[in-house]
Amino acid sequence: MTEVLFLILGIVLGAVGGVGICAFMARGMVANAKEKARLIEAQATERGESALKEAQLQGKDEVLKLRGDAERERFAKLEELRKQEQAAQKREDLAERKAEEQGRRQKALDAQEQSLADRVKNAEAKFAEAAKAVADQQKVLERLSGMGKEEATRAYYERLQQELATDVAARIRKAQELAKDRADEEARKVVIMAIQRTASDHSSENTTSTVDIASEELKGRIIGREGRNIRAFEKATGVDVIVDDTPGVIVLSGFEPVRRETARRAMEKLVVDGRIHPTRIEEIVEATKKEMEELITQTGKQTCYELDIQRLSPKVIPILGRLRFRTSYGQNVLKHSIEVARMAAIMAAEIGLDPVLAKRAGLLHDIGKALDQEMEGTHPQLGFDLLKRADEHPAVLDTALRHHETDKAETPYCILTAAADAISASRPGARGESMERYIKRLQDLERIATSKPGVEGAFAIQAGRELRVLVHAGKVDDANAMIVAREIAKQIEAEMTYPGEIRVTVIRETRVTEYAR
Repeated sequence: MTEVLFLILGIVLGAVGGVGICAFMARGMVANAKEKARLIEAQATERGESALKEAQLQGKDEVLKLRGDAERERFAKLEELRKQEQAAQKREDLAERKAEEQGRRQKALDAQEQSLADRVKNAEAKFAEAAKAVADQQKVLERLSGMGKEEATRAYYERLQQELATDVAARIRKAQELAKDRADEEARKVVIMAIQRTASDHSSENTTSTVDIASEELKGRIIGREGRNIRAFEKATGVDVIVDDTPGVIVLSGFEPVRRETARRAMEKLVVDGRIHPTRIEEIVEATKKEMEELITQTGKQTCYELDIQRLSPKVIPILGRLRFRTSYGQNVLKHSIEVARMAAIMAAEIGLDPVLAKRAGLLHDIGKALDQEMEGTHPQLGFDLLKRADEHPAVLDTALRHHETDKAETPYCILTAAADAISASRPGARGESMERYIKRLQDLERIATSKPGVEGAFAIQAGRELRVLVHAGKVDDANAMIVAREIAKQIEAEMTYPGEIRVTVIRETRVTEYAR
């Protein structure tokens, strides 16, 4: 029992002691918290005062900065206003000076007007005096001449008109001669340069070709039994085969040059092959035709390559190659076209035109000659139609259609091509001409000249390149001599066809003969 009491008492005393200890510790913790709160409050107060001071300092700096910016802006506006005021003052001063100058000019004009009015009055007075004097003189002249005013005026005007006509004709002739001399000189330089820079071989071809054979025995084999081989060959090629007594030669005759060349190549192959019969003839002719088509196309392409002709239509290239086997007056048309192209390009470069376009127009100007033996129409129209379908340049179309009618040409490239065409065609040896046609042309020249009034005689000289006309000195004066020459030249151009140009020279002379006895 006693132990239980002591235990209970111990527990009670321990509880009381624990409560006391806890209360003591609680009081200590409260005291520590209050101290920490006081320190925190002090620190916060100190930081707040520092922040306030810093904010005050920053505010003062900002105010000072704003004041400085405002001051500078005010000074800038004041400076701008000052400059504007100065500019306005200058404008006012300039306006005042202009007004003063205008005033002075106005005074000068007024003075000039007054002076001019005075002069007009004086002139009118003098004119009236002169008119009165003229009227008096006119009366005196009418009395002395016995002619009225109208009659004298008419006679004076007629005489003046005659003098003016003579003077105008002389001036026109002089101007034309001067212009012609200058134009001829410049044209001569350009043409000579083009000729000097172009060299071409002379070419002459006809309507026959020859094939050499090794022996006379081949002639019989070519003819065949009862002529079957030669008939098969002529049927396959469309060319006549002439086997005569000429040793070592067979003649092929045909107007179409491509067929004739095909026949010549086929005959040479047959002669080399030795197997000559209708079936073999047809095989070789067919193969040769294909070779010719390839050769013609390759010739057209090679020509374009040599002249640097770009983007030529595939429709035109084979037809261009056909010109290799076409002749005009004995001159190879392809060589002629190449020569014309080069000379036209040279002349175009000299006078400031496009040489590439001139070269293209010159090359294609006679393209219609490859078609005129197979189609109806003139070679200019056929060439124009072909090139139009190929979408060629308008200058090339104009050249193909009008290179023989330069007075209707729409582009200068047609004129250049016509000049180059005449140079190429008229150079010595370029073209052949039959004696009958040559004599007929000379007779036509003299006939045209002698048909003009006042012409006493005419002589075609220099192979028809010049026509000398003798006129009657009493019927044709110097002024009309030029007109006669022009009319003859125009009629020759209208009625005749000829290569190059024909010079018409009119000669007027007065001969006086006296005898001393």
